[in-house]
Amino acid sequence: MGLKQSDITAILGPVDETLMAELLATGATAGELAEAIAWVNNDEALIGEGRHLPAGRVAALIDILTPDDEEE
Repeated sequence: MGLKQSDITAILGPVDETLMAELLATGATAGELAEAIAWVNNDEALIGEGRHLPAGRVAALIDILTPDDEEE
C-alpha cells in the first residue's frame, strides 16, 4: 500500500506541499521511505554492511530527499 500523508508526517515531520506531493507520487510504501531516509542519513554505513545500492522507488525517494548541489 502506498504512502499516505500521515505516514510521511510521522517519518519526516512537517513538510511543504510540494515535497509531500512528490513523495506521494512515487507510489512508495512507508517502509521504502524509511529505507530511503536511512540511505540519505548514513549511506557509508549501509554500504559497509554489504547492502546493495538502492534501486526503484527507494532510489527515487533518495533523489527527492537529497538536495541538488546547484541549489545549495
